[in-house]
Amino acid sequence: MPKSKVLAGIVVVLYILFVVFEFSNNNDVAIFFNALLIPVITICYILSIKRKNIFFLLFLICYSISDILGATTHYMLYYVFNHEDYQIYYEYDYYVGNILYILSYLFLLIRVLNTISLHHVIRNFKIHILVLSGLNVYLIYVLLIIVEPNLEYKNEYYIELIYNIVTLLLLSSALLNYIYRDNKKSLYLFLGSLFIVFSEVLDVAYIYIDQKSLLSVLAATLAMGAFYFYYKQTTFSDKLYNNDEQYMVL
Repeated sequence: MPKSKVLAGIVVVLYILFVVFEFSNNNDVAIFFNALLIPVITICYILSIKRKNIFFLLFLICYSISDILGATTHYMLYYVFNHEDYQIYYEYDYYVGNILYILSYLFLLIRVLNTISLHHVIRNFKIHILVLSGLNVYLIYVLLIIVEPNLEYKNEYYIELIYNIVTLLLLSSALLNYIYRDNKKSLYLFLGSLFIVFSEVLDVAYIYIDQKSLLSVLAATLAMGAFYFYYKQTTFSDKLYNNDEQYMVL
């Protein structure tokens, strides 16, 4: 049996276990299984895809490290440290973990931008860029309104601001890439980015509004869908014929 199918089976089992323990209100165990999902997908990508894109690989690695770091910190604080030590370690985990997520999305953004001609996009999609910019500003404003009353750490506002800007830039770039290239690879890349942004919005609702298991499961499910599309797009070639230019990106 191919390694990719075995690892895909492991991902499905981990996801089912996460859902079961999350709805059973056993959050500590659910966090553990959820943290393993993306690292296993990363291993699958490394073992299965021969021609790897360095930026996509860095995206997966940074995201995986942040997931594992978050789960490790949670267990270390719960089982090892005293109660009075919790706050400062959670603060360090917040900054390091979110910076890693931001880096991962920046690497993916670079990967998307490398596949398009910025000159062509800026020249031909002015209205698209204007509408997307307005929509992004509005979404960032709404998300910060949700987050601001619940801030705990000194620079949390700025981390959340940068986080939201990067994720929405990723989504906008992926959409422009799809309009520009109009093929299966760019479609899957856009769908992955769309799912990951929806997942991040639900995470905001879970963390800052109401910590219901349903929100956590929906966010994780959308994230899984996003990484499915991201992984799937790596199996397609990316051909574009534009006048005398031919691009081939894997």
